[in-house]
Formats: sequence, C-alpha cells, structure tokens
Amino acid sequence: MGMWIGRNRKARVTYGFDEIALVPGDVTINPAEVDTSFNIPKKDGSAISLKIPILASAMDGVTDVPFCIEMGRLGGLGVINLEGIQTRYANPGEALKKILQASKEEVTTIIQQIYTEPIKEELIARRVRELKQAGVLAAVSSIPQKAEQFAAIAEAAGADLFVVQSTVSTVKHISTQYKSLDLEAFCKKLKITVITGNAVTYGVTIELMRCGVAGVLIGVGPGAACTSRGVLGLGVPQVTATVDCAAARDYYFKESGRYVPIITDGGMSKGGDVCKALACGADAVMVGSAFVRAEEAPGQGFHWGMATPHANLPRGTRIRVGMSGSLNQILFGPATVDDGSQNLVGAITTCMGNVSAKSIREFQETEIIIAPSIKTEGKLFQTVQSVGMGTR
Repeated sequence: MGMWIGRNRKARVTYGFDEIALVPGDVTINPAEVDTSFNIPKKDGSAISLKIPILASAMDGVTDVPFCIEMGRLGGLGVINLEGIQTRYANPGEALKKILQASKEEVTTIIQQIYTEPIKEELIARRVRELKQAGVLAAVSSIPQKAEQFAAIAEAAGADLFVVQSTVSTVKHISTQYKSLDLEAFCKKLKITVITGNAVTYGVTIELMRCGVAGVLIGVGPGAACTSRGVLGLGVPQVTATVDCAAARDYYFKESGRYVPIITDGGMSKGGDVCKALACGADAVMVGSAFVRAEEAPGQGFHWGMATPHANLPRGTRIRVGMSGSLNQILFGPATVDDGSQNLVGAITTCMGNVSAKSIREFQETEIIIAPSIKTEGKLFQTVQSVGMGTR
C-alpha cells in the first residue's frame, strides 16, 4: 500500500473530497423517504438521537448558547468550547467585537490577549444550565488537560455530552511535566456520554474506542481556519482518514459488539463534501465554516481556529467567510446561492436517494471512484465566471 518516494522509503497515496465521486445506484429513492437520523450511544444502553447527522464545531466563531439552542431545535447538535470566550467573559460581545474588527496584521495578537482572561467555573455551569433551560441537549468540550476538572462541573450542571478534543488524540501520551488524562478511567467515572478526538488512523481509533468513548472525531488539520497542516506538516486527507477509521469502527464492533460512531470533523463547506464524508463511512459530520455564515453565529461571518490563541505556536487564523442566511436556510434551504453551501440536509437526502440508500448505514456502502476531474469536467464557464462549482 504505497509507492516509492525515494530510496528505501515508501508513502501511501491518500485522497481528499475533491479527488473522489459517488456512483449513482441502480434504484432511486424519494429523498423525502430516507432516514438521516444519527444515534450516539449512552451508558445505559439508550442513545442520544439526532434527526440529522450534523454537529456544529466547538469554535467561538461558530457556537454560543443561542446558536446551540437553534441548532438543537432544528435537529442537530452544537458544541460549546469550555475554554473559549463563552466561559471567560460573562458578556462576550465586547471580546468578539475586538476580534471581528481587528486588522489582518494585529488579529492574532489580539486573539491571544483576549484568551488570557481566566476561565470561570461559574460560567461553565451557567452555559450548560442555559442550554438545558431552553430544552435542548447540552454538549461541551475541552482539551484533555482540563477534561477532569471541567467535566465534573458540566456534569453537575446537567450536561448531556462531553467532548475531549485535541489536535491529535491518543490513548498513550508521554509527559513528565503534567499528568496525562487516563481516558478509560475518565469514561468510567463520568455518568454522561463522552466523545473524543481527533484521530486519523486505524490503530488509534480502535484504542480510543476500547477506552469506552461513545464516538470518535476524525480529522487533523482540514478545517478552514486551521493551520496545523502548514505549521506542523501533520494531517491525512479526509477521505482516506474517514475510510481508515470506519474500518477501525467496524473491526471494533465485531470484536466487542458495541457500535461506536465516527464523526468526520472539518474540511466540509458544501453539501457534496458532507455527502462524500458519509459515503466514505462517517456516521455524522462536524462542521464549522459553513455555520459561521449563519445569521445566528457569533462570528458574524468570521471564523478562527481553536489553536489560534496559543501563546507560543498559533495553529489557526481568522478568516472571513461572509454571511449567507439563517441557520435553518443553511441546513434545510431554500437555497438562494448556487455553490452548495445552503440546504446541506437537502443535499444529503437527495444524494442518498440517488445512490439507493434508505439510511446512513446504507449510504456508507456507496460505490466510490477516484475522479480528480469531477469538479472541473465541463465547468469552464463556471470557473471563469466564479459561479456555481467555479466558486471557492
């Protein structure tokens, strides 16, 4: 599985969303009659059930309490970053305004300064309670080093789901400077559901699942505002990462009898990308930049990576993606733009109908072809005029 890149060294060929296509099925199905639901297993054998297989990223330009309430009302799930602006400032509007108005030259420094404000435990509890009072699921996240402390507060406040998230997640972490999170013990101790990430390899995904997590996020560095691939040189294109980790999920299911979903995280801004991720084996997707364009998003058309505030080695940047409509419109339409960035759920159901898939599980069996010309073949005028598939 590889080709020579020099003497005594081989490398695998890997693929991203723009390099593959989905083959239509032998039978077509009415898009209104397919099932897009997604379940996250709970410890008691029941499940957190979502009507649509889409989560909103735990990024400060994407989610806050009002956004997550609307996301929950529409059938998805938004995740709040417990190390973000929402838990550092009781009224985060002023901090957000500084980030949005900063010049390109000074924005990284301003973001770093804003995130030096201490995280307040009472705000962690408050954000969770605000979500629960609105009648939606409360999902929150932190890095492994803060997980035990913050998860206890979130659980006590009524959180439903805790995400342990880092650039690269592994079960085995070596450090002499701080205590590493014992993921298996952490999952056993918490009463609420735990998802972890991010991973891109077969072996690590299996090891994470064996610790008792209820889901694994897939993707290192594909996010629109993430610069890890440039700063660190790390990453695996999302098609290959998803396929490899789906194989790990299926192996673990045969080994244990426990089905642990994988969630492709990042690199998807349009409906076609989301469809490809699901067809490659994802049970759901986590999306950031597409939702920053929603009127409800706190970033108001601006997006910045989770690691942008890092004091020593920022691995993100602020980008402007603009605003295009309401969250409802981005998820369900009607679309008023021609580039596939609106009506994501409509794209999923229509694609499922065209590949003979009644459910997400069936969607995962779609025939996939390597097709690097799929987005450019016959699209000269769209490219020249920057419309439709010619937009970037």
